[in-house]
Amino acid sequence: MRVPSKGFAIFSKDGHFKPHDFSRHAVGPKDVLIDILYAGICHSDIHSAYSEWREGIYPMVPGHEIAGVIKEVGKEVKKFKVGDVVGVGCFVNSCKTCKPCKEHQEQFCANHKTVFTYDCLDYFHDNEPHMGGYSNNIVVDENYVISVDKNAPLEKVAPLLCAGITTYSPLKFSKVTKGTKVGVAGFGG
Repeated sequence: MRVPSKGFAIFSKDGHFKPHDFSRHAVGPKDVLIDILYAGICHSDIHSAYSEWREGIYPMVPGHEIAGVIKEVGKEVKKFKVGDVVGVGCFVNSCKTCKPCKEHQEQFCANHKTVFTYDCLDYFHDNEPHMGGYSNNIVVDENYVISVDKNAPLEKVAPLLCAGITTYSPLKFSKVTKGTKVGVAGFGG
């Protein structure tokens, strides 16, 4: 059963954000449905909304800095339960089978099946446009959801799902050690 959703969408690169009712794909066996409580506004969202990087897919509901609570879990979900506090960044699915995906480098998916949070066709759901976090809910594969401490201030957590990850991920993958000097380009939005 499809999931009814409400959000704020832009309908063309020359438009303005307006309320938008739409539906998301049904919660699959490995998906979770998240009630969105906070969504950060990243400047990347604005670039995408106004087709400043490439022609956008409209209507578009941006938002890739998402914090909320799990409302429903698919029957095969193992990492989460209803009521868990979680976050979502810029990916919501991928092939999970190629070398880059297995190495958590989904942006380089060899099968070109990365599904971004928004402004992207969902290859796993009839190529429907995926809508982002400027909405009341989102359906995401459990592998692209992170646990958040239930006492964390979610209004402060949401922006870290872009700026924080932009810094943390390259440091982790390059195995930087204490005392190493680094430079960070693109420190979020």
